[in-house]
Amino acid sequence: MANDIAKKAQSIRLLILDVDGVLSDNKLIYGDDGQEYKAFFTRDGHGMVMLQKSGIDIAIITGRRSPLTEKRMQDLKVKHLYQGVPDKLPTFLKLVEELGLTLEQIAYVGDDILDLPLLTRVGLAVSPADADPEVRSRVDYISRYNGGQGCVREVCELLMKAQGLWQAQMDFYLR
Repeated sequence: MANDIAKKAQSIRLLILDVDGVLSDNKLIYGDDGQEYKAFFTRDGHGMVMLQKSGIDIAIITGRRSPLTEKRMQDLKVKHLYQGVPDKLPTFLKLVEELGLTLEQIAYVGDDILDLPLLTRVGLAVSPADADPEVRSRVDYISRYNGGQGCVREVCELLMKAQGLWQAQMDFYLR
């Protein structure tokens, strides 16, 4: 990990994630009955669990509203879930104020142009490998993985390793 990324990651107290294109592969699948389906990568989810156990909070701010996202975040015990937010900036600023954080204490993972208002303000801006080129050109770190295929897990591990929290997670599983 580059020194400048590690330094930024050391200050992070909150990781904010987009959903479509970050936690999922950016595909919306509809059944004949109109039911929406999404796939979530389980390793991303476990990374989120480990990150929260390490004391770093997680929030979701997404432009779409989906019962599937609500269910998945309940399963992962994510406390801050904001859905149906096409203009993410006001929600973001309110959350930052409520939690009493500075912008340098926040990391955001986004993949599309509507994520730029947040990506250009946070302490650590990250995109999946398959993010829009305009986004990739403006972030601090581009994941090796596509959205919905390990990007979030990589970011969770990056934060834990930069803050010296990774070994405690490994010790738990290697006991």
